[in-house]
Amino acid sequence: MFNVLKNVAADGSVPRVGQLALPKRKRIDTPNFFALSSRGAIPHMTPDVISKHTDLNGSYMALEDFVEKSQKRIEPAVFKIDSGERDPLHAYTATPTPQATVLGARRHPAVVAPMGNGKDYISVYTSTGFQKLKNKEYCRAIEVLRPDIAIPLADLTFGYSHMRTKLPNPKRQLRMVERTEDWLAELVKLRNAEGNGTVIFAPLLPVSYPTQWEYLSRLSQDYVQQLSGLAVYDADILPDLRAHESLGSLPCLSMDFITSPHEILRQIRLGMDMFALTFINTASDAGIALTFTFPPPETPNSGANPLGIDMWSPAHQVSLEPLSDGCSCYACTKHHRAYLQHLLNAKEMLGWTLLQIHNHHILNEFFRGIRASLTAEPSTFERDYETFSKTYEADLPKGTGERPRARGYHFKTEGGQSKMNTPAWEKYDTGGTEDPALAAEMAGRAVTGAAAEGIETPLVPDPNDDAKDLDKKGFAEISQ
Repeated sequence: MFNVLKNVAADGSVPRVGQLALPKRKRIDTPNFFALSSRGAIPHMTPDVISKHTDLNGSYMALEDFVEKSQKRIEPAVFKIDSGERDPLHAYTATPTPQATVLGARRHPAVVAPMGNGKDYISVYTSTGFQKLKNKEYCRAIEVLRPDIAIPLADLTFGYSHMRTKLPNPKRQLRMVERTEDWLAELVKLRNAEGNGTVIFAPLLPVSYPTQWEYLSRLSQDYVQQLSGLAVYDADILPDLRAHESLGSLPCLSMDFITSPHEILRQIRLGMDMFALTFINTASDAGIALTFTFPPPETPNSGANPLGIDMWSPAHQVSLEPLSDGCSCYACTKHHRAYLQHLLNAKEMLGWTLLQIHNHHILNEFFRGIRASLTAEPSTFERDYETFSKTYEADLPKGTGERPRARGYHFKTEGGQSKMNTPAWEKYDTGGTEDPALAAEMAGRAVTGAAAEGIETPLVPDPNDDAKDLDKKGFAEISQ
């Protein structure tokens, strides 16, 4: 299923080029990436847009997006789909046939659950709130939905962005490993009995190598024949996998929290093959058009270049330039910066659709350049990697405009956070726009209108009143 075409060993690193073949799907050249979906759809892009204007390999989907509890139906709709000859998950989400589906229990990155996991379940966040997802239920979902790749349950008790700063105590880490192995064993047993064609990528936890050494040893000795890959939640474990030779032939999917292309390159040097990237959707929502390339362009040393441009900037109001020079995506060949900024200012959804098309194209070309650099004779990857680090800034730019309407995966459980977007409606007196006379009347300090003349204001005007009468009674105002 996975063939390593070339290993490039340099300075203790083992970046490699390979090819991942899944039944009924197009072959995936690695290193490469999967898009991230929300409720089964890649944000801002419809299936026909994906087919016509992108070259995606597949998408990562979370079961928690489909299993909300409802009083109107006992069983979630995703399990009742009449898919015909198509796989149910493909049919339910209208995923184009050539593209692969990767199913996990939780979104990436996941919302931090206020309660912990149990012996046979994890906490998931659905559209109707947090609930328990038992391992047997998850195994059944894999059996029914038939995704191309399934990631077994992993006992993760904290947010992805906190992996390296908020590790639980050592005793809890050991329990995480034990539960994850038990859940994997149950899934493997069911798969051997049913055999629905779904391949398994075993999770590697974000804990130290000694803590999960025994788990990795069992994977390499007892489960390697049932596994088709590894889902890695902390890329720093990859160098230690060399001690488990049988796992070295498996493709590695990064489920780490990646915020820039620099981290992608670092993980590729460690031997990562596939990525579930979080920053593409985030950048598009923020109005950022990505502009980086690999290898980087040869430019005079005039400081680090930005990784993207803020399309909310007034500098683009009359610019007829493409989003990125030399880009061949639909957004850059058919439209220009001024039009895209107009769409964003008008809150028109097409603006974010064009950004998604462009940004996914940039990542496709980025990985294509990486593969070309690795396969070159001799390989130029190390040199290009160093040049890229010097050419581009370390972090993506921050968007200065409003994001689109917040969706489910934007939810945060931490308190005290400000809203993502400013409210569309505000109180009348916000920002110093209060009418002093009206405020005084409401406070009982002044009387205005007809009441000031000792008469009661009628509920409706007299049909025989002229303009002066209407003005006098407070129904209208004569402009001078």
